[in-house]
Amino acid sequence: MRVTALLVSFAVMSFFTTSAAAANKPSATALQALDQQTRQLERIHSMVVAYDGEIIHEHHQSGPGVASPANIKSLSKTVLAAITGAAIEANIVDSVEQPMVDLFGEHLPSGIDPKVSEITVAHLLALQAGLERTSGSNYGAWVASDNWVNDAITRPFVDEPGGEMLYSTGTSHLLSAALTHASGETTHALAQRLLGDPLNITIRPWLRDPQGIYFGGNDMQLSPRALIEVGELYRNDGLVIDETGNEQRVLPEGWVATSWQPRGTSRWTGDGYGFGWFITQLAGEDVYYGRGYGGQALFVIPEREMTVVITSDPNPPSPGGQFQQRLNGLVEELLAQDPQ
Repeated sequence: MRVTALLVSFAVMSFFTTSAAAANKPSATALQALDQQTRQLERIHSMVVAYDGEIIHEHHQSGPGVASPANIKSLSKTVLAAITGAAIEANIVDSVEQPMVDLFGEHLPSGIDPKVSEITVAHLLALQAGLERTSGSNYGAWVASDNWVNDAITRPFVDEPGGEMLYSTGTSHLLSAALTHASGETTHALAQRLLGDPLNITIRPWLRDPQGIYFGGNDMQLSPRALIEVGELYRNDGLVIDETGNEQRVLPEGWVATSWQPRGTSRWTGDGYGFGWFITQLAGEDVYYGRGYGGQALFVIPEREMTVVITSDPNPPSPGGQFQQRLNGLVEELLAQDPQ
């Protein structure tokens, strides 16, 4: 596993402070209990646990293995947020305050609402574009349209940009299109160059829309071990160090702290939402997680120096919104088994 490092500036040190002496490594008993509880949820494919930068436990019970790419569904939004941060570090995007229309340039469709010019990169990351949702009951018609970007960007405004969090994969797809137009590269090429290569992981091509834009916010293919690396990148404030000791900043300084600040609230769970991450507490610890349909999840628990990945059967029918709470419960029980 690639070595990651926690080297942060004094200004954000308090946000990430974790001492090796204070954080307990999960015990063998706790991990055995985790496996037993996981087996009761037959939909789950794999569970991987990392502590202090090293994978310490892997459990596979069906589906793709821990090293095999899996469809992570809407957990892709969390990865897309990381790609966006890396694009800012690479000077492809100026900042999260840059208007979306600047990145689109001449590729904007005609006849759009002037209010579209108020949508920023931050609004796309936090699902606060204000446009009518394309998820839920609107999803089928949206993906059946002949131009996903135009369909999403010309929907009516139901809130002001920067207002309520409106969970919408169309909003994430606009971000993918913006990155493509701003860079002249596909979102997949950016993902591999800016994220995959530094983390020493492979990000395979995934679904594209009718115009060739990679699906923003759904259907990415990453292995559980690769997702651990993404989580560790965030746990370590966007820095990696390779085997020779060379340090590389992948995400901008302060990006993680900003990403983990709630900007909206999920209607369904009440959890906060930042830039691609949900924010909650489990067993008294601050926990940051991304999630996807059917039971795909990435958890980062900074104070416990832990990253946890769960992949599950992504095929319909959905196990329902309560299934995510059952996944949360697995992590909560793991934390409670070995309290600080």
